Amino acid sequence: MVAESGEKYWGRYGAAGVLAVDADRGVLLQLRVGWSHFGGTWGVPGGALHEGETALDGAVREAQEEAGIPDGALRPRFVRVVDLDIWSYTTVVADVAVAFEPVISDPESVALEWVPIDEVDQRPLHPGFAAAWPVLRELLTVRPVIVVDAANVIGSVPDGWWEDRAGAAKRLRDRLATVEIPAESLDLPSGSAAAGERSPASVTQWSPEIVLVVEGKARSLPDAPSTVTVVRASDHGDDTIVDEARRRVDAGATVTVVTSDRELRERAERLGARTQPAGWLTRGC
Repeated sequence: MVAESGEKYWGRYGAAGVLAVDADRGVLLQLRVGWSHFGGTWGVPGGALHEGETALDGAVREAQEEAGIPDGALRPRFVRVVDLDIWSYTTVVADVAVAFEPVISDPESVALEWVPIDEVDQRPLHPGFAAAWPVLRELLTVRPVIVVDAANVIGSVPDGWWEDRAGAAKRLRDRLATVEIPAESLDLPSGSAAAGERSPASVTQWSPEIVLVVEGKARSLPDAPSTVTVVRASDHGDDTIVDEARRRVDAGATVTVVTSDRELRERAERLGARTQPAGWLTRGC
Protein backbone atom coordinates (compact mmCIF):
# COMPACT_ATOMS: atom_id res chain seq x y z
CA MET A 1 0.00 0.00 0.00
CA VAL A 2 1.40 3.41 -1.04
CA ALA A 3 0.15 6.65 0.52
CA GLU A 4 -0.21 9.90 -1.43
CA SER A 5 2.95 11.10 0.34
CA GLY A 6 4.85 8.16 -1.18
CA GLU A 7 5.18 6.20 2.06
CA LYS A 8 4.83 2.45 1.65
CA TYR A 9 2.89 0.19 4.00
CA TRP A 10 2.98 -3.59 4.00
CA GLY A 11 -0.33 -5.34 3.41
CA ARG A 12 -3.24 -4.49 1.13
CA TYR A 13 -5.71 -5.22 3.92
CA GLY A 14 -3.63 -3.82 6.76
CA ALA A 15 -1.20 -5.60 9.03
CA ALA A 16 -1.04 -6.87 12.60
CA GLY A 17 1.43 -8.26 15.10
CA VAL A 18 1.61 -9.78 18.57
CA LEU A 19 3.43 -8.29 21.53
CA ALA A 20 3.78 -11.36 23.76
CA VAL A 21 4.39 -10.50 27.42
CA ASP A 22 6.01 -12.93 29.83
CA ALA A 23 5.88 -11.94 33.50
CA ASP A 24 9.44 -13.16 34.12
CA ARG A 25 11.24 -12.75 30.79
CA GLY A 26 9.83 -9.55 29.27
CA VAL A 27 8.47 -9.19 25.74
CA LEU A 28 9.16 -11.30 22.66
CA LEU A 29 10.96 -9.34 19.92
CA GLN A 30 11.96 -10.30 16.41
CA LEU A 31 15.10 -9.13 14.59
CA ARG A 32 13.96 -8.63 11.01
CA VAL A 33 15.97 -10.00 8.10
CA GLY A 34 17.83 -7.41 6.03
CA TRP A 35 15.68 -7.66 2.90
CA SER A 36 12.41 -7.09 4.78
CA HIS A 37 10.72 -3.73 5.45
CA PHE A 38 13.10 -1.88 7.81
CA GLY A 39 15.35 -4.92 7.93
CA GLY A 40 17.90 -5.05 10.72
CA THR A 41 15.53 -3.60 13.30
CA TRP A 42 13.67 -5.21 16.19
CA GLY A 43 9.90 -5.39 16.32
CA VAL A 44 7.08 -7.79 17.06
CA PRO A 45 6.25 -10.89 15.01
CA GLY A 46 3.53 -9.94 12.54
CA GLY A 47 2.67 -9.16 8.98
CA ALA A 48 0.02 -8.53 6.36
CA LEU A 49 -3.59 -9.52 6.92
CA HIS A 50 -5.50 -11.68 4.47
CA GLU A 51 -8.72 -10.46 2.89
CA GLY A 52 -11.58 -10.89 5.37
CA GLU A 53 -9.26 -11.90 8.21
CA THR A 54 -9.70 -10.27 11.62
CA ALA A 55 -6.75 -8.44 13.09
CA LEU A 56 -6.63 -10.84 16.04
CA ASP A 57 -6.64 -13.93 13.82
CA GLY A 58 -4.06 -12.43 11.48
CA ALA A 59 -1.75 -11.32 14.27
CA VAL A 60 -1.80 -14.77 15.89
CA ARG A 61 -1.31 -16.51 12.52
CA GLU A 62 1.68 -14.34 11.64
CA ALA A 63 3.22 -14.76 15.08
CA GLN A 64 2.87 -18.52 14.81
CA GLU A 65 4.40 -18.52 11.33
CA GLU A 66 7.34 -16.32 12.30
CA ALA A 67 8.01 -17.34 15.91
CA GLY A 68 6.51 -20.81 16.28
CA ILE A 69 4.16 -19.72 19.08
CA PRO A 70 2.06 -22.77 20.08
CA ASP A 71 -1.73 -22.81 20.03
CA GLY A 72 -3.17 -21.71 23.36
CA ALA A 73 0.10 -20.25 24.64
CA LEU A 74 -1.15 -16.65 24.65
CA ARG A 75 -4.06 -14.89 26.31
CA PRO A 76 -4.97 -11.53 24.68
CA ARG A 77 -5.02 -8.55 27.04
CA PHE A 78 -5.78 -5.60 24.75
CA VAL A 79 -5.80 -4.51 21.12
CA ARG A 80 -4.34 -1.20 19.90
CA VAL A 81 -4.97 0.12 16.40
CA VAL A 82 -3.10 2.76 14.40
CA ASP A 83 -5.47 3.91 11.66
CA LEU A 84 -4.28 5.77 8.56
CA ASP A 85 -7.62 5.50 6.75
CA ILE A 86 -5.95 3.82 3.76
CA TRP A 87 -4.13 1.32 5.99
CA SER A 88 -4.08 0.22 9.62
CA TYR A 89 -1.77 -1.65 11.96
CA THR A 90 -3.10 -3.60 14.93
CA THR A 91 -0.98 -4.62 17.89
CA VAL A 92 -2.42 -7.50 19.89
CA VAL A 93 -0.87 -7.44 23.37
CA ALA A 94 -1.10 -10.89 24.93
CA ASP A 95 0.11 -12.48 28.14
CA VAL A 96 1.94 -15.80 28.06
CA ALA A 97 -0.43 -18.36 29.57
CA VAL A 98 1.78 -21.38 28.81
CA ALA A 99 5.54 -20.87 28.74
CA PHE A 100 7.25 -21.55 25.42
CA GLU A 101 10.50 -20.96 23.60
CA PRO A 102 10.18 -19.14 20.26
CA VAL A 103 11.39 -20.89 17.14
CA ILE A 104 12.59 -19.21 13.94
CA SER A 105 10.17 -20.81 11.53
CA ASP A 106 10.35 -18.62 8.42
CA PRO A 107 13.02 -16.56 6.60
CA GLU A 108 11.78 -13.20 7.91
CA SER A 109 13.37 -13.68 11.34
CA VAL A 110 17.09 -13.44 12.04
CA ALA A 111 16.63 -13.76 15.80
CA LEU A 112 13.85 -14.05 18.38
CA GLU A 113 14.52 -13.03 21.96
CA TRP A 114 12.75 -12.37 25.22
CA VAL A 115 13.81 -8.82 26.07
CA PRO A 116 13.33 -7.33 29.56
CA ILE A 117 10.91 -4.40 29.41
CA ASP A 118 13.52 -1.95 30.69
CA GLU A 119 15.90 -2.93 27.87
CA VAL A 120 13.55 -2.73 24.89
CA ASP A 121 14.38 0.84 23.92
CA GLN A 122 18.11 0.02 23.96
CA ARG A 123 17.65 -2.00 20.74
CA PRO A 124 17.46 -0.52 17.22
CA LEU A 125 13.69 -0.71 16.89
CA HIS A 126 11.43 -0.74 13.84
CA PRO A 127 10.26 2.90 13.52
CA GLY A 128 6.59 2.03 13.95
CA PHE A 129 7.24 -0.05 17.04
CA ALA A 130 9.64 2.56 18.42
CA ALA A 131 6.93 5.22 18.14
CA ALA A 132 4.31 3.02 19.80
CA TRP A 133 6.50 1.49 22.51
CA PRO A 134 6.23 4.30 25.15
CA VAL A 135 2.43 4.02 25.08
CA LEU A 136 2.45 0.23 24.97
CA ARG A 137 4.86 0.10 27.90
CA GLU A 138 2.61 2.33 29.98
CA LEU A 139 -0.43 0.22 29.11
CA LEU A 140 1.39 -2.93 30.24
CA THR A 141 1.01 -1.67 33.81
CA VAL A 142 -2.80 -1.73 33.47
CA ARG A 143 -4.39 -5.04 34.49
CA PRO A 144 -8.19 -4.99 34.40
CA VAL A 145 -10.09 -7.65 36.32
CA ILE A 146 -13.85 -8.23 36.30
CA VAL A 147 -15.34 -10.04 39.30
CA VAL A 148 -18.82 -11.31 38.42
CA ASP A 149 -21.61 -11.99 40.90
CA ALA A 150 -22.90 -15.00 38.96
CA ALA A 151 -26.12 -15.43 40.93
CA ASN A 152 -27.08 -11.80 40.42
CA VAL A 153 -26.24 -11.71 36.71
CA ILE A 154 -27.94 -15.03 35.99
CA GLY A 155 -31.01 -14.01 37.95
CA SER A 156 -31.39 -10.79 35.96
CA VAL A 157 -32.54 -12.67 32.85
CA PRO A 158 -35.74 -14.81 33.02
CA ASP A 159 -34.47 -17.67 30.86
CA GLY A 160 -35.40 -20.59 33.09
CA TRP A 161 -32.19 -20.47 35.13
CA TRP A 162 -34.09 -21.57 38.26
CA GLU A 163 -34.58 -25.02 36.75
CA ASP A 164 -30.85 -25.62 36.21
CA ARG A 165 -28.61 -23.20 38.05
CA ALA A 166 -25.41 -25.09 37.23
CA GLY A 167 -26.33 -25.10 33.54
CA ALA A 168 -27.03 -21.36 33.66
CA ALA A 169 -23.66 -20.76 35.32
CA LYS A 170 -21.95 -22.82 32.62
CA ARG A 171 -23.62 -20.80 29.86
CA LEU A 172 -22.49 -17.57 31.51
CA ARG A 173 -18.94 -18.86 31.94
CA ASP A 174 -18.74 -19.95 28.32
CA ARG A 175 -20.02 -16.60 27.08
CA LEU A 176 -17.59 -14.65 29.24
CA ALA A 177 -14.66 -16.74 27.98
CA THR A 178 -14.73 -14.90 24.65
CA VAL A 179 -15.92 -11.46 25.75
CA GLU A 180 -14.07 -8.44 24.39
CA ILE A 181 -14.90 -5.18 26.14
CA PRO A 182 -14.57 -1.73 24.55
CA ALA A 183 -11.97 0.37 26.34
CA GLU A 184 -14.48 3.11 27.11
CA SER A 185 -16.75 0.65 28.92
CA LEU A 186 -13.99 -0.03 31.45
CA ASP A 187 -12.92 3.63 31.73
CA LEU A 188 -9.34 2.61 30.97
CA PRO A 189 -6.57 4.53 29.15
CA SER A 190 -7.16 4.79 25.42
CA GLY A 191 -3.49 4.67 24.46
CA SER A 192 -3.81 7.56 22.02
CA ALA A 193 -1.14 8.38 19.45
CA ALA A 194 2.38 8.67 20.82
CA ALA A 195 5.07 11.12 19.75
CA GLY A 196 6.25 10.01 16.33
CA GLU A 197 2.92 8.47 15.35
CA ARG A 198 1.31 10.69 12.75
CA SER A 199 -2.10 9.09 12.83
CA PRO A 200 -4.96 8.34 15.23
CA ALA A 201 -4.24 5.42 17.53
CA SER A 202 -6.28 3.89 20.31
CA VAL A 203 -6.96 0.79 22.33
CA THR A 204 -10.19 -0.52 20.87
CA GLN A 205 -10.87 -3.37 23.27
CA TRP A 206 -9.64 -5.16 26.36
CA SER A 207 -9.81 -8.83 27.32
CA PRO A 208 -9.76 -8.59 31.12
CA GLU A 209 -9.15 -11.38 33.57
CA ILE A 210 -12.63 -12.57 34.55
CA VAL A 211 -13.48 -14.12 37.91
CA LEU A 212 -16.88 -15.78 38.12
CA VAL A 213 -18.09 -16.35 41.69
CA VAL A 214 -20.78 -19.03 41.98
CA GLU A 215 -22.75 -20.16 45.02
CA GLY A 216 -25.43 -22.65 46.02
CA LYS A 217 -26.51 -25.14 43.39
CA ALA A 218 -24.50 -23.32 40.72
CA ARG A 219 -21.32 -24.60 42.36
CA SER A 220 -21.89 -27.96 40.68
CA LEU A 221 -21.19 -26.62 37.20
CA PRO A 222 -18.73 -29.00 35.52
CA ASP A 223 -15.05 -28.09 35.28
CA ALA A 224 -13.77 -27.27 31.80
CA PRO A 225 -10.73 -25.53 30.30
CA SER A 226 -11.57 -21.83 30.21
CA THR A 227 -9.99 -18.39 30.41
CA VAL A 228 -12.58 -17.60 33.10
CA THR A 229 -11.55 -18.30 36.69
CA VAL A 230 -14.46 -19.96 38.54
CA VAL A 231 -14.54 -19.46 42.30
CA ARG A 232 -17.02 -21.60 44.23
CA ALA A 233 -18.18 -19.75 47.34
CA SER A 234 -18.18 -22.06 50.35
CA ASP A 235 -20.69 -19.95 52.24
CA HIS A 236 -22.07 -16.50 51.43
CA GLY A 237 -21.30 -15.43 47.88
CA ASP A 238 -21.07 -11.73 48.69
CA ASP A 239 -18.20 -12.25 51.12
CA THR A 240 -16.31 -14.31 48.55
CA ILE A 241 -16.83 -11.63 45.88
CA VAL A 242 -15.47 -8.97 48.23
CA ASP A 243 -12.47 -11.17 49.11
CA GLU A 244 -11.67 -11.79 45.43
CA ALA A 245 -11.97 -8.09 44.62
CA ARG A 246 -9.85 -7.06 47.61
CA ARG A 247 -7.06 -9.47 46.72
CA ARG A 248 -6.78 -8.06 43.21
CA VAL A 249 -7.12 -4.41 44.23
CA ASP A 250 -4.29 -4.96 46.72
CA ALA A 251 -2.21 -6.43 43.87
CA GLY A 252 -2.64 -3.23 41.83
CA ALA A 253 -5.28 -4.41 39.37
CA THR A 254 -8.12 -2.23 38.08
CA VAL A 255 -11.13 -4.15 39.39
CA THR A 256 -14.74 -3.95 38.27
CA VAL A 257 -17.37 -5.86 40.27
CA VAL A 258 -20.49 -6.72 38.30
CA THR A 259 -23.62 -6.92 40.46
CA SER A 260 -26.89 -5.08 40.92
CA ASP A 261 -26.91 -5.75 44.66
CA ARG A 262 -26.72 -2.32 46.27
CA GLU A 263 -25.02 -3.40 49.48
CA LEU A 264 -22.42 -5.44 47.61
CA ARG A 265 -21.72 -2.55 45.25
CA GLU A 266 -21.10 -0.28 48.25
CA ARG A 267 -18.74 -2.82 49.83
CA ALA A 268 -16.79 -3.18 46.59
CA GLU A 269 -16.51 0.57 46.07
CA ARG A 270 -15.14 1.01 49.58
CA LEU A 271 -12.29 -1.29 48.55
CA GLY A 272 -11.48 0.94 45.59
CA ALA A 273 -13.16 -1.27 42.98
CA ARG A 274 -15.49 0.03 40.31
CA THR A 275 -18.94 -1.45 39.93
CA GLN A 276 -21.36 -2.14 37.11
CA PRO A 277 -24.92 -3.51 37.24
CA ALA A 278 -25.81 -6.97 35.98
CA GLY A 279 -27.29 -5.49 32.81
CA TRP A 280 -23.86 -4.21 31.83
CA LEU A 281 -22.93 -7.78 31.00
CA THR A 282 -26.29 -9.02 29.75
CA ARG A 283 -26.47 -6.08 27.31
CA GLY A 284 -22.98 -6.87 26.02
CA CYS A 285 -21.09 -4.29 28.15
